[in-house]
Amino acid sequence: MTATNGGPTPGSDATGARRGAGPDPARGDTVSAVVRQWQSVHPELDTGPMEIIGRINRCAALLQQAEDAPLRRAGLSRAEFDLLGALRRTGHELTPGELARETFSSGAAVTKRLKQLTERGLVERRGDTRDRRVAHVRLTDAGRGLVDGILPDQLAYETAVLSVLPPGDQGELAGLLAELLGRLEGRMGALRA
Repeated sequence: MTATNGGPTPGSDATGARRGAGPDPARGDTVSAVVRQWQSVHPELDTGPMEIIGRINRCAALLQQAEDAPLRRAGLSRAEFDLLGALRRTGHELTPGELARETFSSGAAVTKRLKQLTERGLVERRGDTRDRRVAHVRLTDAGRGLVDGILPDQLAYETAVLSVLPPGDQGELAGLLAELLGRLEGRMGALRA
């Protein structure tokens, strides 16, 4: 929509499309309401990033609140399962520092989780023969059995959660998220270097 002088109206781009409105401004999700509120307060601002990042954050929060039913039944948190899964999928021992990198966790959080998993008999630690400060962590047979037993149920649970989207949309979303993640990881890595 253009103003009477032929230029774009405030809050729109050169084509007259509303900035930040996305393809469907009538969406009924909570982020849409937040975006509309910000646009009424600051119509000159582009709220487009909020529509993406806000929705990613909201989806993540809802998924975390739902808790992963198969994991909960096994008495595991998602973070604990991620540690066990990292050991299972890599197929070899990892140090706590490597586990922290594999699971995007802090060293302190990994140490706490490893203590709990060790007490449950799911992982075991051994010291490095050359450097006593280094520990190596591996799955026990019980840990391996637990991961292998839970994984099919967990994937079925996640499939059910995502069933609100048709398979084609799921594939498109996975591709877009992979592209975003790859670029962010590259950018953040370059910023840290």
